[in-house]
Amino acid sequence: MTLIISAAYVTVLLSAIFVIVRWADVPCKGVMPVNTFTLVALLFTAGLDMGLVMLPLTEFPVYAGDDAYAFTNPLAVEFGMWGPMVWMMYFLAAFYFVVLEPRLKVFEIPAVKWVYNLTIIATCAFTAYLFMSALPSYAPDLPSWAVWTLVLGVIGVSVYSSGNLNFMKWLAILSTWGFGVLVFVALVIVAYVYTGLGLTGLLGNVGKLWGYFSNLHRFATPITDYHEFYLFWWFSWSIMIGQFVANFVGGMKSWRLAFAMVVLPTIPLGLWFAVLFIYFEQQIVIPGWLNWAMISVGVVFVVNSLDSLIRLYSANLGWGVKELGWQKYFPLHFGLQCALVLAYQFTPFKIEWVGVVVIGLYAMVYVAIFTRRHHVRDALRDSRAIKV
Repeated sequence: MTLIISAAYVTVLLSAIFVIVRWADVPCKGVMPVNTFTLVALLFTAGLDMGLVMLPLTEFPVYAGDDAYAFTNPLAVEFGMWGPMVWMMYFLAAFYFVVLEPRLKVFEIPAVKWVYNLTIIATCAFTAYLFMSALPSYAPDLPSWAVWTLVLGVIGVSVYSSGNLNFMKWLAILSTWGFGVLVFVALVIVAYVYTGLGLTGLLGNVGKLWGYFSNLHRFATPITDYHEFYLFWWFSWSIMIGQFVANFVGGMKSWRLAFAMVVLPTIPLGLWFAVLFIYFEQQIVIPGWLNWAMISVGVVFVVNSLDSLIRLYSANLGWGVKELGWQKYFPLHFGLQCALVLAYQFTPFKIEWVGVVVIGLYAMVYVAIFTRRHHVRDALRDSRAIKV
């Protein structure tokens, strides 16, 4: 498994670099173009889940105590688990669906289409399962029935949101602003109430993020089994997030798309981790109201992730509201997600299996690109004819 994920990850990263360098001037425009801020908001909230908000404080001690991560500081390791190289996979997939897929049509092959959409359904459910698994760490007094009730509620809201595009767009924008407010409030509290560090503490931690960039090569292959899990997790997300975001690309050259999808999302990520790291370093107990604010933002992120993926696979398979009507649409998708959450909870089913299948889909795309190079040339010509 380690060899598979290593070869796949390095190949995808090199492919993304090739696109940015060789095809930097290729225009990219989706079928429902939006402005750059909305695009980044949709990417940020669809491409992340509650793990962004709720996992770092539980992971910092792990990275600090494991010799495998001793080459840099725990903050840089945390950033590396979610950092720019991960977002390059999303960029590559988005570029493929905007520019190449209209000609290659790999994902219109019936067998590929079904396998691909099954991976979306499974990854979508894993997001809900991970939320359910992590919630007790942040709300230990919450009874199990309340956790299950909250998870079912999140799935229900997500299914509704997936059937209403305007609601989904506004939810993504509002949750992005909500995340920004959360970062600001958490910083003000830790800087001026608990420690008096002010901006000095934040800037010091921002400097620690350089430990990631100076050790990029270490993050290109699995450092530990836990890092390997992360890589399989990101692979399971990458194609579907790329396809989702491709719909909304607002007419920009590929180098600008790479900047919007790789650089812009990692700025708030780095700031958030730098703020949380102060809590870890100073051993500050998060006040209850702030803890629940973090949980609330995490819930919104889960909803954003689920609704975008549900909308994606329902559109791909013709299982949308228009085709089925709300009376069939809601129970179908609600039942699918609940059943798979139970599968993750009570069977050996793992997200790593989904990641392996997605790597197989990548392999098929590479074969198609190599064997149908004339279609690639045609696709690039078609894109260059677009006015941006």
